[in-house]
Amino acid sequence: MPELPEVETVRRGLAEHIVGKKFKKIDVLHPRATSPKSIAALTSLTGARVKAVARRGKFLWFELDRPEVLVGHLGMSGQFVIQPKNAIDERHLRVRFTLGRHELRFIDQRTFGWLGVCEAKDGIPNWVEHIAADPFDPNFDLAKTISRFQSKRTEIKRALLDQGVMSGVGNIYADEALWRSKMHPETRTEKLATKRVAELITNATEVMSEALAVGGTSFDELYINVNGESGYFERSLAVYGQEGEGCPRCGRQIRRITFANRSSHFCPKCQPTPRSNGNR
Repeated sequence: MPELPEVETVRRGLAEHIVGKKFKKIDVLHPRATSPKSIAALTSLTGARVKAVARRGKFLWFELDRPEVLVGHLGMSGQFVIQPKNAIDERHLRVRFTLGRHELRFIDQRTFGWLGVCEAKDGIPNWVEHIAADPFDPNFDLAKTISRFQSKRTEIKRALLDQGVMSGVGNIYADEALWRSKMHPETRTEKLATKRVAELITNATEVMSEALAVGGTSFDELYINVNGESGYFERSLAVYGQEGEGCPRCGRQIRRITFANRSSHFCPKCQPTPRSNGNR
C-alpha cells in the first residue's frame, strides 16, 4: 500500500499539473471507484475548478471552487496519472476527468482505492478529521504525539501503524524506522521513555524524507507517480523485504515475523526482543 512518501509524490505531481484546471467532463467507469460515503455522485463535480491538492497521512483531497472537496485514497494499487486525451485507456481505468487536451485518470487494479465527494470544515474533509497529523504537517505536535504513543498500551509496531496516533507510516517505513531506532517491533509503548519515542519519530521522519526525495518505494508497477514513473527507495531499504540478507549495520541475518497481521522485518542483534532489552 502506498505510504506517505508515495502519496506526497503523487500530490506534488497532481498540484503541478491540475491546479487551475476545470473538470470539463467526468466518466465513472467502475461503481467501486466511488466511496459509499460520498455525499454526491462524482459527476456532480463537473465544471468544478481545482484550487489546490492537499494531503494528510495517506489521504488526498482536491480543494475546489465550491464548498465540497474531492477526497481520494489509493488503497492497495490506486494510481493517478495524467494522459493526453487521445491516449489508449488503461486496463484498470476506473474514473476519467477530462481537463481539456489532457485527462486525469484514476486507475486501480485491485479496486480498494476510492474517490468521493465530501464536506469540509476549515479546509479539512470530514472523513479525515480522525486522522492524526503526520510529521510533515505544519500542525504536527511532537509532545502530543509522544503522549499518544505512550498511552496506547500496545506494541510499538502496532502503534506506528495506527493513523490516529501519527499518520502516514505503513509497514515499510515502520520497519525501517524501528531498525534505525534499534527497537524491536514488539516493544511495549507504555514502557518507552519519552526520549526513545522522540527518537523513533525522528527516524520515521528521516526515512520518509529520504524516500520522498527519490519518489517513494516501488516494488512493482502498482505504485507510480502521475507521470507513470516508479520510486527508487527500495534500493535503500535496510530490513523491509530483506529476510535472509545481512543487516547493513552488524551483518546478522534479517528475520521476518508475522505481527499485527503483517510481516515485520528486523535484525535480531540490533533489535533484541523486549525481554532482553527491558523494552527501552
